Amino acid sequence: MAYTHYTEIPADVLARAARIRVVVFDVDGTLTDGRLWYAEDGRETKVFHVHDGLGLKRLQENGIKVAIITARISHPVSLRAEELGIQHVYQGQKDKRATLNALLEALHLEPAEAAFVGDDLPDLPAMGISGLAVAVANAHPWVAERAHWRTRLTGGYGAAREVADMILAAQGKAEAERDRWL
Repeated sequence: MAYTHYTEIPADVLARAARIRVVVFDVDGTLTDGRLWYAEDGRETKVFHVHDGLGLKRLQENGIKVAIITARISHPVSLRAEELGIQHVYQGQKDKRATLNALLEALHLEPAEAAFVGDDLPDLPAMGISGLAVAVANAHPWVAERAHWRTRLTGGYGAAREVADMILAAQGKAEAERDRWL
């Protein structure tokens, strides 16, 4: 593998990652640092990390679908998803497990082919049915202890890229990804 730190990942996690066909992300605390920013006029803003964005693009360009399931509704999420070409965006979803099941049915995928990346309690039901449940480094302890794998980076600071790179490495695509940029 191109990334030496992936040799520290347990073999069972890499085996799970090798089967993934869709990676689903929560937003607040996972794709962002979890803080909510409001302008004086009440408009919400969010900060997304560029490394995460490239990781999500690299997943898609390697045939792995990317989806967003979030309990909140936020215009910045719609803008970022559009910019990254993410077609499966579900906002305002209180039951993330039901939403994930509907997505899997629409994509004709099995739960073992899905990864769910989250950080807090509303993510647990979807993580519980996913073939690969990932908690970001700053996840709530109850979430972290139920994940198959935990990132070294925190939400909003490269954790999504770490997930993308690990999945690409597990699927034998990391070296080709690196070499395409050389």
